Amino acid sequence: MKRSLEQRLQDGPVICGEGYLFELERRGYLQAGSFVPEVALDNPEALKQTYRDYMLAGSDVVLAFTYNAHREKMRIIGKEDLLEPLNRQAIRLAKEVAKEHPEEEALVAGNISNTNLFNPDDPEAVQSVRTMFAEMVKWCKEEDVDFVNGETFYYYEEAKIALEEIQKQGLPAVITFGLMGENVLRDGYSVEEASRLLKEQGALVVGMNCFRGPATMQPFIEKIRAEVDGYVGALPIPYRTTEEHPTFFNLPDGGCSCSIPTATTFPTSLDPLYCNRYELAEWAKEAHDIGVNYLGLCCGASPSMLREVAETVGRTAVNSTYSPDMEKHFLFGTDDSLQSHNTAYKTKA
Repeated sequence: MKRSLEQRLQDGPVICGEGYLFELERRGYLQAGSFVPEVALDNPEALKQTYRDYMLAGSDVVLAFTYNAHREKMRIIGKEDLLEPLNRQAIRLAKEVAKEHPEEEALVAGNISNTNLFNPDDPEAVQSVRTMFAEMVKWCKEEDVDFVNGETFYYYEEAKIALEEIQKQGLPAVITFGLMGENVLRDGYSVEEASRLLKEQGALVVGMNCFRGPATMQPFIEKIRAEVDGYVGALPIPYRTTEEHPTFFNLPDGGCSCSIPTATTFPTSLDPLYCNRYELAEWAKEAHDIGVNYLGLCCGASPSMLREVAETVGRTAVNSTYSPDMEKHFLFGTDDSLQSHNTAYKTKA
């Protein structure tokens, strides 16, 4: 029998693979800029394979790819009529893949996110956001998801509305914040205070995702862990953000010799700024050691990176059989049958 999210959290760390947005853009199935997940309708097999790749790399959750699939985004691209079909299709594809897990059926999460419409000083905008969340969560309920992931909120008040609408449908909620460069949420709350409030209001997991790499997210995760009595989530981006440039929105690349067409490296010139998998492993150990329960990676993450996170916290992924093993490599291996004139040459190669 498939365990619930809460049961899995009680049994140990839960791994959640996010990052579909950048991964599908990299694979050629999503447009950078608008970042709308039309792939669910246009290329469903590509989306299913992406779901599958993250699940087999260790994700306990197949997160329905409905990030940015809300009414405001669909309006901007002139495809509001596709809103409901896109949302339902993304969930149904996730459910198909979740059942393929050879050991235990993966959890399926619905997804709602920052709307970029929320304005606490505009009651009409606030109501519009609530209406958008309500319809998306209703579809999640009707499609029988296991829980709803509300993510990348940079206003506490918007996250609170998301939680309320999830609770109206009787579904467990994971709520995570995206913290921008001023180090406070845009309505003035600290991320740890906002997390505590949401936990007190009934969220199952609270924490942070996106915008920040491990180096600039972890200090705030520590504050959340100290403030929150319950399950804490952390899903950084896999980029080398710094104290001077804490998010990937304005991350510079001093080594770039070309003229990039965008004002910043975000979103399509971030490649040289990646953390390697071992940096991510060090972060995962640090987060796990302080009691983070719900771990993953966000935009930019590859399945191999997620697998490293999963293995670091003691999990074995289905695809751990493909984890690196240099023993047989012709230059760097240690197998006795390798040619010594090659292995002795490794420092000169």
